[in-house]
Formats: sequence, structure tokens, C-alpha cells
Amino acid sequence: MGNSNCETPRRVAVPPKKSFSASLSSTFKETIFPDDPFRQFKNQSPSRKFVLGLQYLVPIFEWAPSYTFEFFKADLIAGITIASLAVPQGISYAKLANVPAIQGLYSSFVPPLIYAMFGSSRDMAVGTNAVGSLLLSSMIGREINPTENPKIYLQAVFTATFFAGVIETCLGFLRLGFLVDFLSHAAIVGFMNGAAIIVCLQQLKGILGLVHFTLETDIVSVLRAVFTQTHQWRWESCVLGCVFLSFLILTKYYSKRKQAFFWINAMAPLTSVILGSILVYMTHAEKHGVQVIGHLKKGLNPPSVSELGFGSPYLMTAIKAGATIGIISLAEGVAVGRSFAMYKNYHIDGNKEMIAFGMMNLVGSLTSCYLTTGPFSRTAVNFNAGCKTAASNIVMATAVMMTLLFLTPLFHYTPLVVLASIIIAAMLGLIDYGGIIHLWTIDKFDFFVSISAFLGVVFGSVEIGLIIAVTISMLRLLLSLSRPRTYALGNIPNSITYRSIEQYPAAANVPGMLILRIDAPIYFANTSYLRERISRWIYEEEDRLKSAGETSLHYVILDMSAVSSIDASGIHMLEEVRKNVDRRGLQLALANPGSEVMKKLDKSKMIEKIGEEWMYLTVAEAVGACNFMLHSCKSTSAALTNPAAVEPNTYDYV
Repeated sequence: MGNSNCETPRRVAVPPKKSFSASLSSTFKETIFPDDPFRQFKNQSPSRKFVLGLQYLVPIFEWAPSYTFEFFKADLIAGITIASLAVPQGISYAKLANVPAIQGLYSSFVPPLIYAMFGSSRDMAVGTNAVGSLLLSSMIGREINPTENPKIYLQAVFTATFFAGVIETCLGFLRLGFLVDFLSHAAIVGFMNGAAIIVCLQQLKGILGLVHFTLETDIVSVLRAVFTQTHQWRWESCVLGCVFLSFLILTKYYSKRKQAFFWINAMAPLTSVILGSILVYMTHAEKHGVQVIGHLKKGLNPPSVSELGFGSPYLMTAIKAGATIGIISLAEGVAVGRSFAMYKNYHIDGNKEMIAFGMMNLVGSLTSCYLTTGPFSRTAVNFNAGCKTAASNIVMATAVMMTLLFLTPLFHYTPLVVLASIIIAAMLGLIDYGGIIHLWTIDKFDFFVSISAFLGVVFGSVEIGLIIAVTISMLRLLLSLSRPRTYALGNIPNSITYRSIEQYPAAANVPGMLILRIDAPIYFANTSYLRERISRWIYEEEDRLKSAGETSLHYVILDMSAVSSIDASGIHMLEEVRKNVDRRGLQLALANPGSEVMKKLDKSKMIEKIGEEWMYLTVAEAVGACNFMLHSCKSTSAALTNPAAVEPNTYDYV
């Protein structure tokens, strides 16, 4: 429209050449530093750069100078609230991990202090969680029996925590957090649902008062262990378990209905521990089959450097467990932090979070702690309690410190059945039925990934479930790369816009032309598929035109807008497509090839082979030029046949 046939069409430019080092530097920066973290250092004095660097690596130096008394009041209330949850949960999850109960309290003291220094989330409340505890007991317990060899088992747990910290810290410093993204949301939903159910079933040991129980985590083994020991069920434990579980569920339900009373749900676990301990103490229930925690030694975390088993025969088991649990903890913790940051409209740096998690696990492994992360339940309580900064973790750690110094003897009579009830109540909140249904509604393949992970955890083990989830997610990624979508484009009526005929039924085919859009980068993995798929599009279009008696096909236009890059195999594929098109007497044209594609086409001399005149900035320009050429040829043919029948015409680009 408005472009005459005498106007020269605009040509697609080849980007200016760069040196190899400049190109490598640019690619590295785009890949590793997409957020350009160094921009704040530009045009700053050396002293200011040092301060900014310190604030970047240790965020507490950024927010502490502007900390106010109003913030402190809010963080004090939030910290005391989450401490009331951290103490019973810490003891409960330690029993789930098959480590001494005191380790759960140790893990709620040192790691929160480290996170307060290095973490970028204002709402995160760190500590142990059920899924990580279950994974530790499952992966390490398969090699080392925690009952027969408790010291060796504990050493392996500390070693696994150390390597989890090393991996998390390295991922953060090297800015390789994108590796965690290979655990898709669907995989995590299925994995967490399966793990929550397995954790609940494992707690039947405490609810029923069983002494001996299976170390396996699959549902068949757990149920077999439960129902083959019916003669050892203790009615006293069952009654206590049902009462406290009902109390915890009711308080959670009431708190959800009345948001202002969120503290009731937060205080419920500690209340259950206090009431359960008083009840056992007054009735001497420990003499009637109700198992209790027993002695907890007073004092702060002892150093555990000498407990790290670098020379142990179980070192590889510890490394494997640490790597697996570390990555899962990262995925959960970063997702939780981002979710709550979104509510308060601020941004958290995923790489900083990885460094924070890594540092708290590294230091934790040296101070008798086992693996910690950012649990959703504890963070939700912190958020609802009105926390303002990460200082709420310092308040929580202080409260736990006071407990370790003065209050641990009070937990002697705490019944294990209460701890089992606390874990079950927490896990029931993690079972996300709505998430599974949502996946079914949006994407059936994601639903399949989620269900596969769920079934793998429930009927196999947590490791099998994780392997299945990651494998299927990777297969989907490979499938999308190796089988990219291609679309036939048509013209939207009364416009110069070209869109998918499948998406827009009103879009009309352009006579004599086949316009195809390739919707992915062209790599060695998909070149064979694209070559065959383009050939199929061509002969299907020729058959359609022949059967409909319409104008025969003359031009094949490839819309390259979505092709961000191309490799040597892709260039070879384009050469084969060009030859195939030539053999059929057709002409190939490219529309809107990007800068990276044009670089490769120029270096491989493909621009000369295809012809610079057959490369266009837009599909509309390509169609206009091809339309002009098509009508010019027809006019020339008609003039040769019957010169008097030809009238002068001007063909515009569409």
C-alpha cells in the first residue's frame, strides 16, 4: 500500500561483525548476568563500590542502617510467633529424619541467624521441613540403619548437609540457578503431594504407638508394617493422637476462616506439646505404652566439624543425598520466597537466596544442624504475623536459644504421638488437590508429569518419584526442541497482518504462495523434523490446490521471526529445503530473519545461494514482492500471447 513497483524493497541487514572475544563476552553476559548486577557499580568511587559490594553479598548491611523501632516491634511479634511453631516442628521433623530431637532445635537456632545476614526475602522463616527430613531418612537410612549405628548415621547426615550447602552456594555464586528450573512446577506439585502423603503414613508409627517400623517409604511397605502389627497397637496412643490431631485441624480451619486469629494456628503446635507433656506427666502415661522424647541436653550447638565423614565409606551416599535434597530445598525455598515477595510488591534475587541457603547449611553442618530451607508453613505464619524484615529470624533464633539454655528439660515428657499429630496436620496443608485439578484444566501433559511424580513417590520411593519427575520434564523439553511447531499463515482480511490459519479461521491463503512460520530456534536436534515437515507442507498444499482447481503454488515463504538462532545443521537443512523447492520449480523466500540467523547465513554464503533479493523484513513485504513478481510473469506471458489484451498495471506491495 503506497509502495510502487519501481520502489526498491528494504533489505534485511547483516549485523556488524564482532571479534570472537567480544561475541563470547556478550553471550556470557546475557547467559549468566541477565539482570546486570554490576550496573550499580558504574561511575562509583572505590570506597562506594566496596560498600555496594558488601551490601550485595550480605544484604543485612543494606537494610540494617534504615531499621526503625516500628519495624522492630513488628519483627518481635512475628519472631516470637514463629518460634512457638519452630520449637515443636523442629523436634517433630528431627524424629522424622531419625536424628536426635535436640538436632531439630539446633537447626532452628544457627541457620536463621545466617539467613538473616545473607537472605534477600523479608518474609522467609527458615528451618527444617518434613520433605527434606523424609528424604534424609530415606536416602541415608537405606545404607545406614539409624537404630543400629546412630553415630555413623548422624555423621552421614551432617556430611550430606555440608555438601548440600556447598552445592547451593556454588549455584548461587556461579549464577547457575536456572538449573533448578528443570524441576518444573508440575513436577514439584506431584512430588510434594506424594511426599506429604508418605510423611503422613509414616506418622502412623507414632499415632499407633508402634516400636518397630519399616525404613521403606512406599505406601505398600508402610501399610504392611501397620497391619502386620495390629497386636501391638496401643489404644492410649491412638486416643491421644486423634484428640490432638483434631485440635490442630480445627485450629487451622478456624484460623483460615478468621484471618485475624492466625496466631491460634501458629500457637496450636506448642499448645499441644505443653498439654500433652502435662497430661503424660500427671497420668504417668509413659508407663502405659505412650512413648516420650526423653532427655534433651541443655546448652547451645556443639561444633560438629570432627563429625563430617569425608573419609567414611558412606561418603558417596552423603554426597548424593546432599545434592538431591539441596536442589529440592532450593526449588521450594526460592518459590516460597518469590510467592510472598509478590504479595508485598518487592523482588528477591534467586541467586542471593541460593547463597543464603548454602551458607546456612554450610555453617549448620559445622554446628550440629541438619538440612534447613524456607518451609511454606513457617513462612506463611511469619508473613501473617506482620514481619517487616529478616530480623524476625533473629528473634526466632533468640527464643530457640533461650529454650536450649533453660527449657529443654521441660520436653522430657512430650509424647511422640503429639509430634506425629503436628507433622500430619502440617502435611495435610501441603496436599494441593486444587493444583492437580488446575494442571488438568490447563495442560494435560503437565498433569501427566505431576501424577507420574506423585505415583513414583507413593508406590516407589521419594528418589524414584524425583527421577520420574525430572526425566519426564526433560523428555518434554527435548520433545519441544526436537519437534517445534510450524504453522501455515494467512492474511487477515482488510489488513497486512498474517497469522496462523488454525488460530484465525478467517485468515485467507494467498494465491500461489505457501507461508510457513517456524516457531523455535533451529538446531541439530530438530533439523530432520523441520526438513520433512516443510516438505510435507509443500506437497499437501500442492495437492490441495490441485484438487480445488486453484492457482498453482509458486512461492514458499518462511517466516523466521521466532527463530532466535541457528546452528550449522540448521544451515545445512535450509540448503536442502532450498534445493527441494528448486526441484519443484518453486522459489524460497525468508521473512524477518533475526540478527543471529543473518550472521550464520552470511558466514555460510547462504544469502548468496538463496539470493539477497529473496529476504524481506516482514511477511507482508515478502508477499507483496512475490505477488508483484507473480503478476509480472503473468502479464509478460499474456503480452507474448495477445499483446492487445494487456493493459498497463501498477502492482503495489501488499
